[in-house]
Amino acid sequence: MEDLNLFIKSIFIDNMIFAYFLGMCSFLAVSKNVSTSFGLGIAVTFMLVVTLPLNYLLDNYLLQPGALSWLGEEFATVDLSFLALIMFIAVIASMTQLVEMAVEKFSPSLYASLGIFLPLIAVNCAILGCALFMQQRDFGSAWTATVYGAGSGIGWTLAIVGLAAIREKLAYSNIPKPLRGIGITFILTGLMGIAFMSFLGIKL
Repeated sequence: MEDLNLFIKSIFIDNMIFAYFLGMCSFLAVSKNVSTSFGLGIAVTFMLVVTLPLNYLLDNYLLQPGALSWLGEEFATVDLSFLALIMFIAVIASMTQLVEMAVEKFSPSLYASLGIFLPLIAVNCAILGCALFMQQRDFGSAWTATVYGAGSGIGWTLAIVGLAAIREKLAYSNIPKPLRGIGITFILTGLMGIAFMSFLGIKL
C-alpha cells in the first residue's frame, strides 16, 4: 500500500516538473508535438526505472558509510559517500547511451525528431534529481526506488504530453504576437502547475 501511495504521489503531488521544476529545458523545447513529447517521456521513464534501482544498490552496498562491511570488518569504516554524485551521473550517462542506440535502431523518425535532446537525457536534472531524492528519503528497498522512478517518469511524461497537446491546438489560435512561442508556453506551464496543485488535497 505504501508503494502505491508513493507511486501516485510521485505522479501528481511531487511531479518533477510542477513541484520541483526539474527537466524544464527538455520540457519547454520538445513539447511542440505530442508524438515526439510522448517518445521523450517514454525514454525518460525508462531511464528512471532502470537507473534508480541501480543507483540505490550502488549507494547502499558501495557508497554509504559502512556499506562495504560485507567485504570484511576492515572495510566497515570506509566512507565513499563523496563519490555519490559522480557515480550517479556515470550510471545515468551509461544508460543514456544504450537508450540512444536503441531509439536510433528501432525508431529512426523519433531519433531524428528528438535531435540533440535525446543524448541530453544524460544531463536531464529530473533524472539526477530523482536519484538524489531517493538517497535523501532513504527508501527501504530497490523495489521502492523503482516504483518512485516509474511514478516520477510517468508524471514527467504526463506533463510534457499535456503541454504538447495544448501547444498543438494553439497553432490554430489567434495569440497576440508578443506572446507567441515561448511566452505563451511559460503562461501555460504556470497554469498547469496551478492545476496540479489541486492534487495536494489528496490524502495518502
